[in-house]
Amino acid sequence: MVSASKAARDAKRAAEGKAPKKTAASRAKGKDSENASGASSVAGDETPPSTKRQDEIKRLADQMDKHGLSDRVTTGVLSSLKASRDVKITSVSLVFHGRVLIQDATLELTYGRRYGLLGENGCGKSTFLKSLDKREFPIPEFIDIYLLNEGAPPSELGALEWVVTEAENEMERLDKEAEEILETDGPESPLLMDLYERMESMDPSTFEVRASIILTGLGFNKVTIKKKTKDMSGGWRMRVALAKALFVKPSLLLLDDPTAHLDLEACVWLEDYLAKWDRTLVLVSHSMDFLNGVCTNMIDMRDRALLYYGGNYDSYHKTRAEQEVNQMKAYHKQQDEIKHIKAFIASAGTYANLVRQAKSRQKILDKMEADGFIQPVHEDRVFTFRFADVEKLPPPVLSFDDVTFSYSGNAKDNLYEHLDLGTDMDSRTALVGPNGVGKSTLLKLMTGALSPTGGQVSRHTHLKMGVYSQHSSEQLDLTKSALDFVRDKYSEKSQDYQYWRQQLGKYGLSGESQTALMGTLSEGQKSRIVFALLAIDGPNMLLLDEPTNGLDIPTIDSLADAINAFTGGCVVVSHDFRLLDKIAKEILVCENKTINKWQGSIADYKNHLRKKMKAEGTL
Repeated sequence: MVSASKAARDAKRAAEGKAPKKTAASRAKGKDSENASGASSVAGDETPPSTKRQDEIKRLADQMDKHGLSDRVTTGVLSSLKASRDVKITSVSLVFHGRVLIQDATLELTYGRRYGLLGENGCGKSTFLKSLDKREFPIPEFIDIYLLNEGAPPSELGALEWVVTEAENEMERLDKEAEEILETDGPESPLLMDLYERMESMDPSTFEVRASIILTGLGFNKVTIKKKTKDMSGGWRMRVALAKALFVKPSLLLLDDPTAHLDLEACVWLEDYLAKWDRTLVLVSHSMDFLNGVCTNMIDMRDRALLYYGGNYDSYHKTRAEQEVNQMKAYHKQQDEIKHIKAFIASAGTYANLVRQAKSRQKILDKMEADGFIQPVHEDRVFTFRFADVEKLPPPVLSFDDVTFSYSGNAKDNLYEHLDLGTDMDSRTALVGPNGVGKSTLLKLMTGALSPTGGQVSRHTHLKMGVYSQHSSEQLDLTKSALDFVRDKYSEKSQDYQYWRQQLGKYGLSGESQTALMGTLSEGQKSRIVFALLAIDGPNMLLLDEPTNGLDIPTIDSLADAINAFTGGCVVVSHDFRLLDKIAKEILVCENKTINKWQGSIADYKNHLRKKMKAEGTL
């Protein structure tokens, strides 16, 4: 029973906007509960943020200032013809929160090309896509743009019904646009012919069939395709929005990490589908496999410029390496020439003929400077992080004995039946399989967040698990800086800012990114913060659920190296074939309520999925 004085104190604290103080008993209870799970999850069960804080977070995510205006400042001059489907914009600049992301560059998008947009985490790729989507650059109005960066809204409509409804809305928009062009430019307008061609290709009589094919390719079945979007998770609503984008085929499609919410099978399907895309595509992806399979061109956001390369990611990598070798040769040659010229000028003395030669040489030097000296190649900032070495635990560390599980408790709803599974300190296990079979559920059974309905999960008494989930970044207070957040979260460890700067720096977060509000950081930078938190907790087994989402390619390589060097065990769920190829010693396929060991490599598994989908007629 609560005393009257305590109730009054709690009421006063509530009026001041403070949480009631915890009693010693409640603190002890909380501690016991935490210790019972044995896992330090970076997903966390945080108190839902207030409406005011949610609004602030949304404003930061939308890159709006407090007045509702864009936080981005852009410039650009349209150089291509207004009626052309090819876009060329010169003098392109982009500034975000006072930071120059692009300066005096050229944006060139040729119709029918598929561009991969590259750049390190935090260079501004997502910000650039948002500015394109909002037409902050002078893109002709007749070029319709679709940016996939959020899921379908919660509604009473099923997935199929929502996509078909959106397609009907698009047909109405095209019809209206055709009428306007007919009135202003007349029936001979080339834009009108393109519109009529597109409307004819959409063919409303086949809407339902074609939408079903796309949704099935993205992982929906006969049941989930009718599920209301309001009852779906964020990841599944993102798939519905992706299905709409693929169905309506905008003139310029912008995809920001489209594979983030897909399983391996859906990734293979999407790669095959986009490889046949016949309109303009700009794609941000951190999967080398995906970029190689889809892209015809690459754009590298580097040193405030947009650099263009023909071919896929492998071609880009080879061409760039050759260019950098040639650039360094030219740089050293020019430096030697400058050195000799300066030495001659210094030794010329006062002899008339030598003075004339010295002046001539000085003019050569001045011309070099006016034209701009050749710059040395700046190496990519590659950081290497490590998970702390941990004490070896004797097996069995984690074991499943005849485990059965269903959320409802009913046998007919079983996700798994009679599982026998073991994980030890040297395990490097990859869990693969279609979405919905329960890979994330299996990780929760490992941590103890879920309990089996049959059988037993045994854990070593000294086992400490570190969990990275797909939604781990949601635990971050986006209205704080990374530096303040980690200092407040681990106040018992240290209050020294320099100490926390070093900890964050180990994970590639340095300079302004440490002190900027986390809501203004890229998804990859937020993921790096979460990995820093995970390492600080010092687990001896890692359970990683889609750890590569948002990370750039060098960071994914660094993560693979960190996992391989880790002295504890690791279980990974990922759609990134390259990461799995680098780390997986064991591949377990989750399907049909059980788990089977895959005998080949992850490349063999990808080929298996491709053959399977072709046999089913999905590809």
